[in-house]
Amino acid sequence: MENLNKKTVAILATNGFEESELKQPMHALKEAGADVHIISEDKGTIKAWADGNWGKDYTVDKTLAEVSHSDYNALVLPGGVINPDTLRRNEDALYFIRSFFENHKPVAAICHAPWLLAEVGVVKDRKITSFSSIKTDMVNAGANWVDQEVVVDQGLVTSRNPNDLPAFCAKIVEEVYEGKHEEQTA
Repeated sequence: MENLNKKTVAILATNGFEESELKQPMHALKEAGADVHIISEDKGTIKAWADGNWGKDYTVDKTLAEVSHSDYNALVLPGGVINPDTLRRNEDALYFIRSFFENHKPVAAICHAPWLLAEVGVVKDRKITSFSSIKTDMVNAGANWVDQEVVVDQGLVTSRNPNDLPAFCAKIVEEVYEGKHEEQTA
C-alpha cells in the first residue's frame, strides 16, 4: 500500500454523480493516507445517484471559487450521466480540470466523466477508456479509445464503469504516489 501522507486530492462532483465512483476512490485515497476534499459548484451538499435513483447527500468541502490546482496533488472525476453533463457547462469547473493537465498532475476519470476531458481538450492522441456509450464522443475528440478495465496514459487514469472500481482505485493511489508526470501535455 502506497503512503499518501501529505498528499491532498480533489474530487470534483455535483448533483447526480455515481455514488460508488466517488465513495470508493475517496475511501481508497483516505486509506492510503491522503486528505480528500469534495469540490463542487456551491456550498452545502450534493446528491448521489445510486441504483437508478437519487442516493445519499455528501457534504461539499470547498467550492470551485475557493480552490486552485495548487491546493491539490491530483484530481478525481466520478461519473454518472448528470454530474459530468452539468459540470461541462461550468467554465470554472473546466478551468479547474484543465489546470491539472497544464501542471502535469494526475487526473482520474471514470464512466461518463471523460466527457469533461473531451470538453477541456485533453484527450487528443491519448489512450483512454470510458463508459461504452460515450466511445464515439471520445474518438471524435481524438482519443485512442480502448475497452479495458483501467487505462493509464501519462498520469491520466480512466475506467469504464463501477465494475472497474477496484482496478481504478488502485491505479489512482499509485499515480498520486508517483506524483507529477512531466511528459503529460495540456
